[in-house]
This record gives sequence, C-alpha cells and structure tokens, in this order.
Amino acid sequence: MDTPFHIERRGGVFEFTLNRPKANAIDLETSRAMGEAFTAFRDDPEMRVALVTGAGEKFFCPGWDLKAAADGDAVDGDYGKGGFGGLQELRGLNKPVIMAVNGICCGGGLELALSGDIILASEGASFALPEIRSGTVADAASIKLPKRIPYHIAMEMLLTGRWLEAEEAARWGLVNRVVSAENLMAEARALADSLASGPPLVFAAIKEVVREAEDMKFQDALLRIKSSQFESVERLYRSEDQLEGARAFAEKRDPVWTGR
Repeated sequence: MDTPFHIERRGGVFEFTLNRPKANAIDLETSRAMGEAFTAFRDDPEMRVALVTGAGEKFFCPGWDLKAAADGDAVDGDYGKGGFGGLQELRGLNKPVIMAVNGICCGGGLELALSGDIILASEGASFALPEIRSGTVADAASIKLPKRIPYHIAMEMLLTGRWLEAEEAARWGLVNRVVSAENLMAEARALADSLASGPPLVFAAIKEVVREAEDMKFQDALLRIKSSQFESVERLYRSEDQLEGARAFAEKRDPVWTGR
C-alpha cells in the first residue's frame, strides 16, 4: 500500500500527517502502522510533542474506512498498539499532543482528535458522530465526549449525529480555538515549538496526574501524589530539571531543560 501518513521530525516536534486519499479514512493496516509510529514517538526521548493533522484541505479524518470494511476489514479487528488510530489507548503517553483539525472530523476521526491535549481547528472544520445513522456506537466518544463538553450537547451529537461547525465547536469547548485555514499549520507549529522548548518532566507529571486522577476523588488523588505513587511526579521531584528551574528563576534567566 502507499504510505498512509507522513512523519517529519523538527527539533523536538513529531509532526504526523495522515495521508490516505481521498478522505484520510483509517483501515486496520493503517491503524496498526499509526500505533507503531506513535509508540516510537512516545519512546523517543528526543521527541517532546506531537502535532497531528490530515493531508489535503477537506478532510482531517472521517474515521473508519467503510470501503475496507466492505472488503473484509472487521470493525472489531486488530487495531494494533494504542487502539484505533494508535493514540486512544496508548499507555504511558506522557507527552503533549496537538491536533490541527483541517477539515471534516467525524466518527473515529473525532475520537482520534479527542485523544489530543490541545485541538486547533480551521474555519472550515466540522465535527460529528454519524455512527447512529449506520447502526453502530461511537464507543470511545460515548465515554469521552460527555466529559469534555456539556452533557446535553454531547448527547445530542451521539443520539442524532448532528454536525457542529468550527465556531460552535469552539463555543462548547470541543476545540481550543478556530483559526483561518491558511494560518492553521503555522499557529499549530508555533504552539508545538513552544511546548517542545518547555519542561518535559513537568509535562509528563501533568499528563500522568490528569489521566490517573480523572475518576478519582480530589483527596484520593492528592494522597497518591503525597505518598509518591505517581512515577512521573517522583521523577520530576528528583530531577536536575527541577533544580535548574529554581536556579534559573533566582538568576533571572531562561531555564535550560534537559529532561533529566
């Protein structure tokens, strides 16, 4: 098969562009390849942040490749590491992920976008969960979406399949902000570069705490931190970077982060 995505490494930025004409849909083989790519990003200490987008001007990703399904791809088949699209179930991903949604983002494509930490959308982007119309369930979105946006809006999307245009998606907090199509990647890359120059051990601690504490009571989560039960937090507290941060503040200079 043709290469289903393109990867560019720029400094500490891992830029991933899904590229499966015409619509950037994901079949089993592509999902498995994406899982390998994002696992490599996770495990590469030189890579600090991922930036994910779609090729072309119309589609970010519509999710599952229905043509591949018609040819025999099972909807419950082997999606590979990280589950569908390589990110949703990827364990230990303690690095920031930016989604630059450049067009139609629906079904499993929206679930992929929800796997990011920050979502930027072009003015022409649109979002939906049309699974209801094909008699199936958007399983990951059913779990994630009501926690990200108001319950009634999430349920309307899930139960009716209605579309949100970019501005409405931003109004409900589904995306961070909307930018013009011509500026989308420039703004996303500037954000990625900024994060890549930030403190990787702090980012790792933030991601682990947020992920693990999602379904915990506040006091239980805080007790886990105080009792040294978060590996990334303990690594941060024992790191050279934490000392560097304090020294840089005292010396009124920018810190130099090493991830150690």
